[in-house]
Amino acid sequence: MAAARQALEQFFTKDKTFRPKKRFESGTLKYNLHKQANASLNSGIDLKEVVKLPPGEDVNDWVAVHVVDFFNRINLLYGTIFEHCTEQTCPTMSGGPKYEYHWCDGVNYKKPTALPAPQYITLLMEWVEAQINDENLFPVQVGKPFPRNYLSIAKKILKRLFRVFVHVYIHHFDKLLAIGAEAHVNTCYKHFYYFVSEYNLIDKKELEPLREMTERICH
Repeated sequence: MAAARQALEQFFTKDKTFRPKKRFESGTLKYNLHKQANASLNSGIDLKEVVKLPPGEDVNDWVAVHVVDFFNRINLLYGTIFEHCTEQTCPTMSGGPKYEYHWCDGVNYKKPTALPAPQYITLLMEWVEAQINDENLFPVQVGKPFPRNYLSIAKKILKRLFRVFVHVYIHHFDKLLAIGAEAHVNTCYKHFYYFVSEYNLIDKKELEPLREMTERICH
């Protein structure tokens, strides 16, 4: 696991666009939850157990910590194959011939628009970062309530981040194999899958592109 992590970091693109950016401030509740989640993840505990809400903790805080963590991890994951994902190799944001994703943010792209995969993913990551850095959506201060639409926002973020897994697994998995990162990426995916399944954060139809692989590696 450690070797795979080192491989990811060693081959990580120098393009700073895909460096993990979001951090929790030391001493805050979310920082403590983040450390707790990572400690459990690194201890070899069953991932199905790792995702369960710790006693006495708020589910919204737990989801927020994981949304940020998954953003950072998937950002790093995509960074390892970024130089191989170009407008020429990936003219559409797809997951094989059956699935194609169009970008819509309601601002610059008011209607779903077909884009090359690298442009789509860049916009996706920028959009996610804007959401998690908005303290009205993801409050940092203890006692500040989450907005009423918080879970719907978290679900939308996770649904879109899942599409990066789809594209990378289907179109660039050979590159991950080449740097010895398969085991690490599979662990990241399993953690993500068990988490969104535990809290019903992504509709099953959205998970369909990776269903066969999921059945194979997520028991």
